[in-house]
Amino acid sequence: MDRLNLIPIPRVTNISAGEFRKSYLAPERPVVLMDMASTWPALKKWTPEYFAREYGSLQVKVYDPSFTQAGTTYMSSLRTITFGEYLNLMPLSATDLRLFAFNLFWQAPDLRKDLLWPDITKGFSKRFVFMFFGCKGSVTQLHYDPDLSHLLHTVLHGKKRVVIFPNEQSKNLYKHPFSTRSYVDVDHPDLSKFPGLKYVAGYQTLLHPGETLFMPSGYWHHMVYEEAGYGICTRCSTMPMARKLRAYINMMVYFPIDKIMNKLYPEPWFRWKEARARSTSRLPVS
Repeated sequence: MDRLNLIPIPRVTNISAGEFRKSYLAPERPVVLMDMASTWPALKKWTPEYFAREYGSLQVKVYDPSFTQAGTTYMSSLRTITFGEYLNLMPLSATDLRLFAFNLFWQAPDLRKDLLWPDITKGFSKRFVFMFFGCKGSVTQLHYDPDLSHLLHTVLHGKKRVVIFPNEQSKNLYKHPFSTRSYVDVDHPDLSKFPGLKYVAGYQTLLHPGETLFMPSGYWHHMVYEEAGYGICTRCSTMPMARKLRAYINMMVYFPIDKIMNKLYPEPWFRWKEARARSTSRLPVS
């Protein structure tokens, strides 16, 4: 069976803010902060039962794998249901529905007090904190965030397996133009179809509740919900001006073009992007 070149993400405990910035944030190296969230009240309080009881009537948008496929639901939600309905569906392994970039705190601001932000998180947003929910076996397909922020992703419930790659490996990950997505199968790579994958090098880890992954700007990530669960993500948008410009172009130029072309010519547009991704893969020179 073909496998990608993956090594474990370093894991640390009791790291100071200064050491985090010096060893990981500044050089943009990923790391798992095993105890950053260990004292959060949210870890014990935010159970599925608690959310259903207190916030079950909220309307939420749910997504399935068609989010990344050409057609009417590309980059769009599948439907809207109540939060309580979703929480009832979440433990069912036969269901692949997800919530992502869900800012529960806009509607329930009191929940913010259940998150205790240590000095290590200075510069990361405490206002734009998004939640991500998935059923057991749900997969967040390989992509990187178009705003190019640094990310702190904390798991609160369930276990999540994460595979990440530096952004400079985009060509051999077969990045689709006008998007920040790849359609290679990280868990079952086809090296005959995508030979550039032989030359990528990435990282992997299994996140448990209370553990936080620092993902530097532009890192590709593939996430698998090994158990039904959820987590939160906050971001730091401090970056060089050239990267800010690149993020702006992603959000304000490339993405609108991608959505319009998908709406007008979904299948031909997807095939063109796929062909371009394969033609621009950068293999080492022998």
